[in-house]
Amino acid sequence: MLTKLQIPTLLLFTVAVYGQTPESRIPVLSPGVHNQRLPRTGERTIQYAISIPANYSPSRPVPLVLALHYGGNPNGAGRGVLTLLVGPALAELGAIIVAPDSIGGGWSTPENERAVNALLEAVMASYSIDAKKVLVTGFSMGGAGVWHFAGKYPDRFSAAVAVAGRPPESAAGWRVPILAVHSRNDEVVPIGPAETRIAELKKAGLRAEFIPLTGISHYETNRFVDGLRRAVPWIKETWK
Repeated sequence: MLTKLQIPTLLLFTVAVYGQTPESRIPVLSPGVHNQRLPRTGERTIQYAISIPANYSPSRPVPLVLALHYGGNPNGAGRGVLTLLVGPALAELGAIIVAPDSIGGGWSTPENERAVNALLEAVMASYSIDAKKVLVTGFSMGGAGVWHFAGKYPDRFSAAVAVAGRPPESAAGWRVPILAVHSRNDEVVPIGPAETRIAELKKAGLRAEFIPLTGISHYETNRFVDGLRRAVPWIKETWK
């Protein structure tokens, strides 16, 4: 039996060796889409949606997709981008999809960075995930978030797909394979910067592709499903 003095020591050992605290694990759920919460000590609770594929089994690692939502009211927006766009488009991957609600502001804020990384760590600690098949995707504000997270945390992601997202001014030092989906009729986030950035990365010899769409305005999120679905063969080839 452990003594009261031994318990803190054991907890410190667990954190040091595995990088996990008791709050870094989440419930393992049945197939389907679920709304969940991840409380954190000293931080705001993370609200998120998670989609578990029908054939999920702990004995077979599956890909993981991080889906970042658009701007506006963040309450329930993670589930919105998951059900409207990412889930239908990427169903063929057989991946677990996790879609957090922003904790205020864009995805590049320190608070959102901490929240997203904590959520990813919790999902990977609780589910059987193929660590070589972790994708970040997102729409609009979430598309900009794709560029941010893939650029800042290249060792966490093996592929990135930005949809209608504004890229950074520079992609110097870029490492993650990236594909951008964008409409030529986007009246909010012009297509030019994303097209230019992808071309620069391709010229530098990096794995980068561009899927241009036509006839779709920025706020027609569900009409981007086909464009994002067209990224699936590229994702699978990247993961080989």
